[in-house]
Amino acid sequence: MKPPPLLAALWLLFTFSSGTQAGAPISLHAENPHYFEWRGRPVIIVSSGEHYGAVVNRAFDYHRYLETLAADGLNYTRIFSGAYVEPEGAFNIERNTLAPTPDQFLCPWARSTEPGNAMGGNKFDLKQWDPGYFARLKDFVATASKKGVIVEMTLFCPMYEEMQWKISPMNAANNINAVGAVDKHAVHTLDRSGGLLPLQEALVRKLVTELNPMDNVIFEICNEPYFGGVTMEWQHRIADVIVETERDLPNRHLIAQNIANKTAKIENPHPAVSVFNFHYATPPDAVAENAAVNKVIGDDETGFNGNDDRVYRTEAWDFILAGGGLFNHLDYSFVVGQEDGSFAYPKTQPGGGSAAFRKQMKVLREFMTGFDFIRMKPDPSVIQGGIPEGGTARALVEPGKAIALYLQSGKTAATALRIGLPQGSWVAEWVNPLSGAISAKEELQGGAVREIKVPAYEHDIALRITSGRPE
Repeated sequence: MKPPPLLAALWLLFTFSSGTQAGAPISLHAENPHYFEWRGRPVIIVSSGEHYGAVVNRAFDYHRYLETLAADGLNYTRIFSGAYVEPEGAFNIERNTLAPTPDQFLCPWARSTEPGNAMGGNKFDLKQWDPGYFARLKDFVATASKKGVIVEMTLFCPMYEEMQWKISPMNAANNINAVGAVDKHAVHTLDRSGGLLPLQEALVRKLVTELNPMDNVIFEICNEPYFGGVTMEWQHRIADVIVETERDLPNRHLIAQNIANKTAKIENPHPAVSVFNFHYATPPDAVAENAAVNKVIGDDETGFNGNDDRVYRTEAWDFILAGGGLFNHLDYSFVVGQEDGSFAYPKTQPGGGSAAFRKQMKVLREFMTGFDFIRMKPDPSVIQGGIPEGGTARALVEPGKAIALYLQSGKTAATALRIGLPQGSWVAEWVNPLSGAISAKEELQGGAVREIKVPAYEHDIALRITSGRPE
């Protein structure tokens, strides 16, 4: 139910005066919508965040977590709304923040007085909101805003297996509303959801209204909807509800849609969707394949490729240098009690993450923000030869001004890269992706294809070429 316009205006005026509103919400950049604009500046998102339970897990100290992200130079985190929660042991994740203990689980819906919830405690009343949840949510987002961290609020998630559906508040066994007596694959549909759809729409309206004053929020419709029976029609309906709700509110927020693991061609996108997320997007084919969509393409989750930070560092550089506008690593070093990202997880964990990795992500973010990246586009044609045998190269180019280049793997013995340089003087600097240190530097004259000696490197190396001599 929408608030009366006068009430909404008064409430928003109070919110603004309390200092939680910084300005217009994050948006696509007007000159280059493959990237973001926030607080008057172009933004590229690079981060390494916890496993989405920062709000729904009351035991998680999100203040310490957000302080860590900001101190590490990162600018993004995902959170799940609480419509989905995981049991302990799901996906073999040790100390999973999205698997709170029963007494610490907090979700948008209030508990009833009727016992019998499968996760412990009383059942939920899907027609009543939990004030404690919304207070925690808004404080989390406001704290993130002060730290310069953008929050993706993921509204829903499929029920991958029966164990997730068994403990969901939307399951009829866990609520007093006589809804949700359906198979787990029917939950996110327009016609088979067992009465859940109106309550899902009400949840979206509530979340969107509560967070409307905040400038650091992106709404993602559903995590990995390509699993578990989530229909495209249902996703489009949720996007419509977001748009309808904000029509009578001061702000308009970006809407994200999770398209596929790896890559897929985006077909007939909803007009309100501005961010298209992929998971495990290596190689970064999703960027080139969907360049014509002319909106942000993100690599929003990593993992299931071992614990070695190198695997995910190269995924990040490869994706961003291919023209992606968002990279978010799933960092398992953040857990309850070690919200500073210091947990030494076991090798059985499905992914990686560490303080060292986050420093590497800061190097990537600073490398990119050192360019006028809004004016850059992928252009591998500037590389005329010399890519190390067995290796790959990505290049972003601002014509006549700058080239950002990334080499990965291959034969790492010193060789010479052949780069087509326009007329003028140029400075080439090789950057170590682990430390940000300059490995080598030389000055060149353009007007032809020039050879730039590649210093020896272990796994990957970046090249910054800029016009003009240094000051």
